[in-house]
Amino acid sequence: MMDIRLIALDLDGTLLTSEKKISSRTKAALAAARKQGVKVVLTTGRPLKAMDFLLKELDLDGQAEEYAITFNGGLIQRNTGEILAEARFSYQEVAELYQLSRELNLPLDVIQEGTVFNLEGPIVSRYQSFNPSLDFQLISFADLEEQSFYNKCISAHDAAALDGAIQQIPAPFFEKYGIFKSRDQLLEWLPKEADKARGLEKLTALLGLSKDQVMAFGDEANDLSMVQWAGYGVAMGNAVPALKDVAWKVLEWTNDQDGVARAVEEYVLKEKQDGAI
Repeated sequence: MMDIRLIALDLDGTLLTSEKKISSRTKAALAAARKQGVKVVLTTGRPLKAMDFLLKELDLDGQAEEYAITFNGGLIQRNTGEILAEARFSYQEVAELYQLSRELNLPLDVIQEGTVFNLEGPIVSRYQSFNPSLDFQLISFADLEEQSFYNKCISAHDAAALDGAIQQIPAPFFEKYGIFKSRDQLLEWLPKEADKARGLEKLTALLGLSKDQVMAFGDEANDLSMVQWAGYGVAMGNAVPALKDVAWKVLEWTNDQDGVARAVEEYVLKEKQDGAI
C-alpha cells in the first residue's frame, strides 16, 4: 500500500496550465492532501520571490513548516525564506560561464536570490518577459561583485539559437555544471550539485521521510532526476519522452487537463481513504 507523505511539484507544464494558472480542481486536491498530513512542495528552477503568488494561492506562503525547493535544487528553503541547504556558484565559475556564453553568442543573466543581473552584451536576454516579478539590474560583467556567490545563470534566447549553441558546448562543461533547457527559450546553467533529486533527498532527510513516501510530478528534462529518484515519479501527459521513459506512471492527462489533480485524487486521496477502511 502506498503511503505518500510529500508531493513534489514542478511548475510550468505540470502544476500550472498553459495560462500559468492553478486549476480549481488541482487546488482542491492539494488542499485535501494537506489536510491528511501530506506536504506539498513546489520544486522549481525559480527563486522563491518569483512564486509568491502561487504559494499564496495554495495557502503555503510565509509558513515555517512548509517548504520549497528552488533554483532547481540549489536551495532548500522554508516558505518564510529561511535557507536550510544550498549549492551555489562562485564568481570564478560565473566568469567561466560568461566567457563561454560570449563565445556562443548567447545572453547571460546571473541570479542571486530575487535579483537578476542582466549582463550587458550584443544579444538581448528575454528572461525578464518570463519572470517580471524579479528585480532586474542591467550591469556590465566588470561590475559584478567578485566576493559574492550566485544561485544560477540563464540564457534566454531564441529556441533554435539555444539548440545550436548546446551542440557547441565543450564536454568538460557538462561534466562540471548542470546544463539543460527548462523551456524552449530557456537554457539553465547550475552548480553540478543543484538538481531536484538532490534537493528532495536533502529535504526528506530533514523531515524524516523516505523516497518511497514521495510522489514527484514533472514534464521537462530538468525534472528527470526527481521523477527517477522518487518512489512514485509521475510524468505528465505532455512530458518529454525521456521523462516518460523513467517515470513510475505516465499520465493520460496534460497540465491543461487537471493531470496533477487526477493523480493526487487517485493515488494519494483514494489510497488514504481505502487504507482507513
